[in-house]
Amino acid sequence: MPETRPEKTRILFLLIILLIIGPVDVTAQTDTVPVNKTRLYVVSFGGVAAYAVAQTALYFVWYKDNMSRPFHFVNDGKYWLQLDKAGHFTTAYTISNYGYWLLRWSHLPENKSIGYGALIGFGSMTVIEVLDGFANDYGASVYDLTANTLGVGLFAGQQLLWHEQRFRVKFSYHPTDYPEYSPDKLGDNGFQRIIKDYNGQTYWLSANIHSFLKEKSKFPSWINVAVGYGGDGMLAEVTNPEFDENGNPLPRFDQVRQYYLSMDIDWTKIKTNSKVLEFFLKGLSFIKLPFPTLEYNQNDKLVFHWIYF
Repeated sequence: MPETRPEKTRILFLLIILLIIGPVDVTAQTDTVPVNKTRLYVVSFGGVAAYAVAQTALYFVWYKDNMSRPFHFVNDGKYWLQLDKAGHFTTAYTISNYGYWLLRWSHLPENKSIGYGALIGFGSMTVIEVLDGFANDYGASVYDLTANTLGVGLFAGQQLLWHEQRFRVKFSYHPTDYPEYSPDKLGDNGFQRIIKDYNGQTYWLSANIHSFLKEKSKFPSWINVAVGYGGDGMLAEVTNPEFDENGNPLPRFDQVRQYYLSMDIDWTKIKTNSKVLEFFLKGLSFIKLPFPTLEYNQNDKLVFHWIYF
């Protein structure tokens, strides 16, 4: 079995780029406003420069001594109860959305911003997949590419249909005890565990209620309802090992899928006169807020959490 691919770490580099150079204010824009070439140059050259720096860093951290094989694919469809694929879906969606915001800030027309935003999302993730394909320990994945495509498609489809994101894809994390049994797979410090411990990660589809009601509805525009997907009991990609690297027996854990129902907030719907606060709120657009949550899993059936993140 190939070594676990550090997907969340590579994905984090891309999210850092977009959090640094966006999101930005795109409110009250129409396609009658001329393209702001100065802003467009800043977005274009700044984005390319930031992406080049991130990819260079990724190369030296992950790929430098690990790229002697011809391009190849791996069958990773059963890894991590498909939570890694949920990560690809979420990241491709988020990057496309941030790219769109940046282009609209430059007053690029709506349809072009959607198209180029989608291209930014898909292209960013595809470059990583190509690098994986030449890496000894990894490999390109049809499942990853499919998840990337679906994430980009969800963003672009909604923007073309409704000119807004009625469904947002979000992420949350809570610490678990599993990494102490498998630190090489799940991380040996707090930061690594956030991006490698799939047991603590939950991926959400958050729907804005107001957007499906009548335009004159007084229902708060920022309240969402969210369904989530997570997993528990995973020490390795497919089958949990019986012994650790020192030969000591490990506890037996059942790998279980978890499904969630919760409330949420659409940060982008909160009105504010502060550009700094608006920037901050948009930066949080992919984070699921802790709320009381109902969980269903095959072992415990229904579980209620007073607060779940």
